[in-house]
Amino acid sequence: MKIGILSRKASLVSTARLKQAAQQRGHDVTVVDYSRCYMNITTHRPQVLTGTEALSFDAIIPRIGASQTFYGTAVVRQFEMMGVFSANSSQSISRSRDKLRALQILAAEGVGLPVTSFARSPKDIESLIEVVGGAPLIVKLLEGTQGVGVVLAETNKAAESVIGAFKQLDANILVQEFIKEAKGADLRAFVIGGKVIASMIRQGPEGEFRSNLHQGGTAKKIRLTPEERSTAVRSAKALGLGVAGVDMLRSNHGPVVMEVNSSPGLEGIEKATGIDVAGQVIEYIEKYGQDGKKKDRVKA
Repeated sequence: MKIGILSRKASLVSTARLKQAAQQRGHDVTVVDYSRCYMNITTHRPQVLTGTEALSFDAIIPRIGASQTFYGTAVVRQFEMMGVFSANSSQSISRSRDKLRALQILAAEGVGLPVTSFARSPKDIESLIEVVGGAPLIVKLLEGTQGVGVVLAETNKAAESVIGAFKQLDANILVQEFIKEAKGADLRAFVIGGKVIASMIRQGPEGEFRSNLHQGGTAKKIRLTPEERSTAVRSAKALGLGVAGVDMLRSNHGPVVMEVNSSPGLEGIEKATGIDVAGQVIEYIEKYGQDGKKKDRVKA
């Protein structure tokens, strides 16, 4: 198969692993900087081009950066117009990147979530805090990634100050209950084609409530409970993602989903579990990419 990996840099660890895994299985692989692509939007012969070359693939693997979601999903959508199979559809990537939309979709599917509040007016700050049960609580930027833009407010006064500051910057934020019993640890379930193929637990450093590996966290392999596996699979399916990293916390009332990532990193989970995750992504492409189409049936 001719496979295109849409990524800003071929040297990025996850991109390089996917390319290596595809080549080992005999595929013709090209890494394309989607930010340098341009599109010929036409009814009969839609095209994606770079330089003077029109790109032609049987399947693509989008690795769209959070800051490039709008343009990146437009490129993915153009390939979809051409009948090219995408590991994650443009719609599913957009859903996962809009944290509010993703939470609303997951809630509608009955997936466990932390108590979350959202409002536009600064006049509603006290009500936002009250909805989640008061401090300590989490204030989270809608556009943040890898733990950036996430603040733990330990008192109501601190929460009011943080929320007020974000509102002054006209930033969209979520306010969520703090899951104290998680003790700075979260679960990452890697879901491919409706199955959890690898899972790890990430632990934040001493005094840090965020467990992201980019924030100094550590990771090790873990066996998920049946309820945790089901929650991860349902979350990926609800957003229409074929490949997803589902982040969960262990709360007193069961697993709660914090985020569903449409471009999950491979380095951390492959090191922690010893599983060839990149190879399984390519197997998924082989299984579903032959006919070039897999309908997105999520309505939201």
